Amino acid sequence: MPPKKRHSGVTQSREPKPDADSASSPDKQDSPELSEKKHREKDAKFVSLCKSLHVSDLVCDRAWALWKTVQESMDKVPGSQERLWGACLFVIVTDMDIGCFTVTQVLKAVSLNLKQFLVVVRQLDVNLDTISTKVNSALTRLEKKYDVMLALYQRFEKTCKNIFVLTPDGKERETTRTCWTMFLLSKGRALQMEDDLVISFQLLLCTLELFIKRCSPDQLQPLYQSAISKVQTPPTRTSRRSQSKAKSRPVEQEVDAQLLETLCKDNECNIEEVKNVYQTSFMAFLESVDLSRSTDFPQVNFINQQYEEHYLKSRDIDGRLFFDGDESVLPPKVEISQVERTPKKNQPDEDGPMIPPQTPIRAAMTSIKMLRGDLPPNGDQPSTALATYFKNCTVDPTQDVQKRLETLGQVFSQKFGEAVGPRCVVYGRQRFALGVRLYYKVMEAMLKSEEKRLSVQNFSKLLNDSTFHTSLLACSLEVVMATYEESSFKNGGSDQTGTNLCFPWILNVLSLPAFDFYKVIESFIKAEQTLSKDIIKHLETCENLIMERIAWRTDSPLFELLKQEHANAAPEPAETPASLNQPLQHNHTAADLYLSPMRPGLRGLPPYSPATPPQPPAASQSTSQAPCQAPRPPKSNSLSLFYKKLYRLAYTRLKTLCSYLLSSNPELEPIIWTLFQYTLQHEYELMRDRHLDQLMMSAMYAICKVKSVDLRFKSIVSAYKNLPNTNQETFKNVLITEGHYDSIIVFYNQVFMQKLKTNILQHASTRPPPLSPIPQIPRSPYKFPNSPLRVPGSNNVYISPMKSSRMSPGIMTPRSRMLVSIGESFGLGNRFQKINQMVNSSERSHKRTMDPGSTLKPLKRLRFDMDGQDEADGSKPGGDSTLIQKLTEMSSTWSRMQEQKMKEDPEMGDESQ
Repeated sequence: MPPKKRHSGVTQSREPKPDADSASSPDKQDSPELSEKKHREKDAKFVSLCKSLHVSDLVCDRAWALWKTVQESMDKVPGSQERLWGACLFVIVTDMDIGCFTVTQVLKAVSLNLKQFLVVVRQLDVNLDTISTKVNSALTRLEKKYDVMLALYQRFEKTCKNIFVLTPDGKERETTRTCWTMFLLSKGRALQMEDDLVISFQLLLCTLELFIKRCSPDQLQPLYQSAISKVQTPPTRTSRRSQSKAKSRPVEQEVDAQLLETLCKDNECNIEEVKNVYQTSFMAFLESVDLSRSTDFPQVNFINQQYEEHYLKSRDIDGRLFFDGDESVLPPKVEISQVERTPKKNQPDEDGPMIPPQTPIRAAMTSIKMLRGDLPPNGDQPSTALATYFKNCTVDPTQDVQKRLETLGQVFSQKFGEAVGPRCVVYGRQRFALGVRLYYKVMEAMLKSEEKRLSVQNFSKLLNDSTFHTSLLACSLEVVMATYEESSFKNGGSDQTGTNLCFPWILNVLSLPAFDFYKVIESFIKAEQTLSKDIIKHLETCENLIMERIAWRTDSPLFELLKQEHANAAPEPAETPASLNQPLQHNHTAADLYLSPMRPGLRGLPPYSPATPPQPPAASQSTSQAPCQAPRPPKSNSLSLFYKKLYRLAYTRLKTLCSYLLSSNPELEPIIWTLFQYTLQHEYELMRDRHLDQLMMSAMYAICKVKSVDLRFKSIVSAYKNLPNTNQETFKNVLITEGHYDSIIVFYNQVFMQKLKTNILQHASTRPPPLSPIPQIPRSPYKFPNSPLRVPGSNNVYISPMKSSRMSPGIMTPRSRMLVSIGESFGLGNRFQKINQMVNSSERSHKRTMDPGSTLKPLKRLRFDMDGQDEADGSKPGGDSTLIQKLTEMSSTWSRMQEQKMKEDPEMGDESQ
């Protein structure tokens, strides 16, 4: 459709608001009309609902059968039947992959918003077998897409207020409505993965740029009036024939760089990335709708019609309803309050900078900015120091490193483009380039640490190990994608689909075994001090996924290591509970793990011998090797550490599940753990292509059975669903035999019990096996190096290492009191006077103490003690205390703080050994 003549605003008639009645069904023409005569035995209201949603007789029958099954399973039907009917219809059409209706249409038919509807659908899973994997994945994708769209619209609404001038006739609202609809259309056309928050937001800025430069100056706020470039390409009229001839020519439309820079600055977005999105995805979209050479406003009806077709085809949420404030897309009130988690401004008596609310988009933009700022500007090549390490090797790895990066870069970019959308390969190259800079940076930090630890400079074996390099690169790329919100576990990340970038996508792309990737995670975190808490938690989740599931796939090198360990294992002494109750301590670095086995004398599997079958007396008494025996082969450091972490993860999960189900039988927990641990150590083949939690639930059921405690699998599974980071596939689809999957109950009866029957029955005998020692469970195996440390002898003085010189104290915590950043200016000199007054506030504190009507507010971190009780001996400072004296005391106690930290966290102490 040819563009109309440019006007000062959008003058076309407003498009009608979309609703369930006006929008046709996606496949209405292909679906046979519902026959009411065939459904007389069903509830008339149910049949009426089916007819309004244009479902077929087959869908109607199956949905009604599902409803009857659910109804029989429920003691009491929650809410109205109509809402559950709508949920049943959604489940059936999703399983059958039939496009009878869109999500919005069913929401309006049952009068629910999306979040409420998701809850209702999940209520159908009474017997834990109603919702299939396909439906569950659809719900997860739908929820994530909604969350992204809501965040985008909230930012769009706020940004438009800063751009457009409000007019009495409301013309600016018609402009913004068309802008929002056009953005939705561009996102749907450009992205296969529409829940990509960052690229979607960058597309939104591109759409805004297009509309702003087509507005007359009197429609814009002063900032954007001045932002538009002075020299603009004059509007031209192009005939249809000329447009047809020009289609084969390169696109001539150019982005207004000054305007786009203003938009990016106002929204804290990287200008180069947005330009890239504009010149690739957005220009391709404009070309597809014949708007690439137009300088006029897009036609309202045309854009609306194009989006209507896309929305009906996707059978998804109608994003236009966000603009209308429609109830079907309104978030719950609680969620609205959670969007802005930080105060909008500081305390009235503070003159610090305004603190913006922490929204999903702002959080993502801040994380990306910090990631880019922490990387060296010219880090696409090894630094001088890293190049020196390469040259010091017996075999220089430089060429192999470069060749490997070139090959993997092409693979990564191609797979990224396939997952995200057409023309998105270039974004994959951007992510890979950032990953390479992080890869070089962390590698250099690791080598410096190794040089200090070992006093050597030749790391030829490590630097010529291809697996080490690929693992380090994979970890760097995972950090980059997590920063860009492309790999996230917030909405139940899974590897069920090839279009999901969530971990372990990167392992599949780089053909890297999970067990090899696990070796680099801890060293990576220790080497890269600028990682945020969210990224550290993300990597910890990746590590847990490897231990509980991914490392146990059939093709994993873990099984070969286990086979070798058990083949070479000599009888070893029982490990005392005291040693097992110690914190997880080790000084293994990435070099140790990748070149393992390297050093003898370290056990491969931590033996929990009390739970092992009885050994012959001679073997059980053998506690050391005879001098004449051949030396035992070296043990695997990587396997030893893997099992230590595995035991702690396994016991943590078991303890949580027991707290839900067996609080009245606490004596069963150590018995269940004994069976569980025995299985992991001696029957590890049961883990092949299975999940750690499947063995955990089976062990719990087995012990409760022999101990005559009434606990059914349904109760176990119901409680298990409440654990964090769980997936219903864990108990619904368990490997029974090769290629055959069934429920956890079938696995228990046909596999678990048959393999462990003798051991299980021992726990019911009068002489049960000794209990396995309980591992000590730390809060997290990874400590956050940038967390505040308390100054010894003071209750209210904390010091944090400065994470980045680019961060001004105004945007750092705490936001309610004074913050001192040593080595960086943070405001006017009078702020130092205020700090001195706070330190020397004994007189003020005395007055407040004497005033019976005053109430002391709770003290907060980094606020000096108002009562003066911040000395080790409890004495109060003199009246001549100053900030300099206080800082001197803080500096003198730094060494004591390090000692305190070493005591509290032995693992961190190993880093310097």
